Amino acid sequence: MAVIGGLIFIFACVFGSYIMSGGKIEIVLEAAPHELMAIGGAAIGALVVANKMNVVKKLGSAFKKALKGPQWKKQDYKDILCLLFLLCKLMKSKGLIAVEQHIEKPEESSLFKQFPSILHDHFSVDLICDTLRSMTMGMENPHQVEDVLEKKIEKHHHEAVKPAGALAGMAEGLPAIGIVAAVLGVIKTMASINKPPEILGQMIGGALVGTFMGVFLSYCVVGPLAGKATQSLDEEQQLYFIIRDVLVAHLKGAAPQISMEVGRGNIPTHYQPTFQEMEEASSTLKVEG
Repeated sequence: MAVIGGLIFIFACVFGSYIMSGGKIEIVLEAAPHELMAIGGAAIGALVVANKMNVVKKLGSAFKKALKGPQWKKQDYKDILCLLFLLCKLMKSKGLIAVEQHIEKPEESSLFKQFPSILHDHFSVDLICDTLRSMTMGMENPHQVEDVLEKKIEKHHHEAVKPAGALAGMAEGLPAIGIVAAVLGVIKTMASINKPPEILGQMIGGALVGTFMGVFLSYCVVGPLAGKATQSLDEEQQLYFIIRDVLVAHLKGAAPQISMEVGRGNIPTHYQPTFQEMEEASSTLKVEG
């Protein structure tokens, strides 16, 4: 809602100040449909040309991230810590072999089913299960596991931010596309140079709407949305760093409570539960082998 409210505020301030200063909004409204067709069409076409189709298809998810913000909330971070705590405790008490039943079919696991928000995120589940599976096959060097997890998270994030990057690229091109639309308007005006000054003035004003629209959409709409989507995805990445740090801490011999505390440090500050909150949450959990 904050994003929508911010956009409304932008439009109200920009167009409100124009009207209050004596500007004729009719000129803008008359020219806007044609200018938006030229600018929007060219911008969308350029975006399709510049990006792979799988990126273009995910543009809706980028807008969703911009409007709704990060996927993970405080309870989700508590859930991932509790899930990892249970897995680490199970491995400490019964050995690596005890987690096999949980990682082979996590959707049927009594541990994973306690945390549906995590279970529904395929990358989180795959990251945990693939790492534990590798550990059961002998990959128990903490540095090696950390390196593998780092690369997987980096790859996932690189692919996830591509749609937001495409929007940012569109924002960079919109001012220039606006100039193109304005130049076309000037060409049209020059072809009517014999018209009365008041008509020429309206035509020139309409042509300049193209430049205005390009700059306005770039810096007040598309650019901020792309930036917000990128911020949301960057924050979501922290949950995967928690998985990395907890599992690496476990491999280094830390107790489950200590491993959980290591992971807690990667939670964004505004969502970070306290040490006492995690102590209370973990004390109610039961390990089911």
